[in-house]
Amino acid sequence: MATAAQPRPSAEDAALIFPEYFLWGTATASYQIEGAAAEDGRTPSIWDTYARTPGRVRNGDTGDTATDHYHRWREDVALMAELGVGAYRFSLAWPRIQPTGRGPAVQKGLDFYRRLVDELLDKGIEPVATLYHWDLPQELEDAGGWPERDTAERFAEYASFAADALGDRVKTWTTLNEPWCSAFLGYGSGVHAPGRTDPAAALRAAHHLNLGHGLAVQALRDRLRPGARCSVTLNVHQVRPQTGSEEDTNAARRIDALANRVFTGPMLRGAYPEDLLKDTASLTDWSFVRDGDLEQIRRPLDFLGVNYYTPTVVSYAPDRAGHGSDGHGASTHSPWPAADDVAFHQPPGERTAMGWAVDATGLYDLLIRLAADFPRLPLVVTENGAAFDDYADPSGTVNDPARIAYVRDHLAAVHRAVEDGADVRGYFLWSLLDNFEWAHGYSKRFGAVYVDYPTGTRIPKASARWYAEVARTGVLPAVG
Repeated sequence: MATAAQPRPSAEDAALIFPEYFLWGTATASYQIEGAAAEDGRTPSIWDTYARTPGRVRNGDTGDTATDHYHRWREDVALMAELGVGAYRFSLAWPRIQPTGRGPAVQKGLDFYRRLVDELLDKGIEPVATLYHWDLPQELEDAGGWPERDTAERFAEYASFAADALGDRVKTWTTLNEPWCSAFLGYGSGVHAPGRTDPAAALRAAHHLNLGHGLAVQALRDRLRPGARCSVTLNVHQVRPQTGSEEDTNAARRIDALANRVFTGPMLRGAYPEDLLKDTASLTDWSFVRDGDLEQIRRPLDFLGVNYYTPTVVSYAPDRAGHGSDGHGASTHSPWPAADDVAFHQPPGERTAMGWAVDATGLYDLLIRLAADFPRLPLVVTENGAAFDDYADPSGTVNDPARIAYVRDHLAAVHRAVEDGADVRGYFLWSLLDNFEWAHGYSKRFGAVYVDYPTGTRIPKASARWYAEVARTGVLPAVG
């Protein structure tokens, strides 16, 4: 580490060398890329139902075809091999493996993932499997969904099927991806599936997602080989008060409890934060937390997955009746239970096509905070990236300098965090492919690889070639 007499070169002035152990990868999610929504026994998920409901998704888009990865997976793995990434983080589609969320697994669904994993291993790419990236079987939602305890128990059963089928091939597992979105966008603001707007149900869903995580970790540990790794991925919010006032600082504390500590508390400390319970007492008495739940939820993890895109800036706004969903979609319902008097603000400066502020300092601050709060828990950046208005020029080239700049700045922030003591083991670029971007449909492009949706043609963008070189060498080049 540089001394005061020898200042550390800025990220813009010098190439940055990552540790040899650092894992470079890319990521996708099943509903966003697979398509084949009714093939080989797959039944509707909550996102199938939501996307087919008029007015829910831009342009009426659905994931029925998506990028047709279900049929083009060999081509996509070949692309990864060409780009030289060391790992691929993908999610399993619950309704493809266990269509109703109950009963036996469907072998055709499991066989798809067996083939995918075998191809990845054959190309020297480490598979990183996520059990749940938001595609709950619709029949489980019809029975109450995540606000009901039974869903957590069914999730553990599904985890056991996945581990039995793939545990001899997959060494790294993630239980949930961004349970905050599942609970608070799905059941609070309604801008994600299943589209419910019940703040008390959102809090129940958060607890049962926590419980499902703990039960799934136990199921995985019972079945996986020694040396297998278990994790969870959280979209940990870097919450900042708009001013230094006591009111804004308190608003940031309240949002931090709802965004972050509602999950890190039980998962990593074995308790819900007292301030969270007090802040939400007007909505629930938390009696759905049963004896033994917290011990079940707090299962040892091998690393924590961290998803980051932009910081969250808040202020106290006592006259504000309700607000949208903090960049995740327009809604008259808040995803923040008992926090209608908190306003969300966009920082000044550059924005992505999603309207999100570009601010890599938020990722650095977040990693340093997590390293301080949980010093013995390794971290992996499991999603980071940006959407821009990409297009293929007449020569078939896709140049995306803004994405390169975004990723470079955020990788520099990761490098700085590692230098300053954060145990960060890897980085996964979101996303491998342009894909179905939830309520935005196909209007937003996050991919390193451009997808021409009418034909399915894949075109690596300039950022894909740039990232491939960084991954190959472990060196982040200087600007210019």
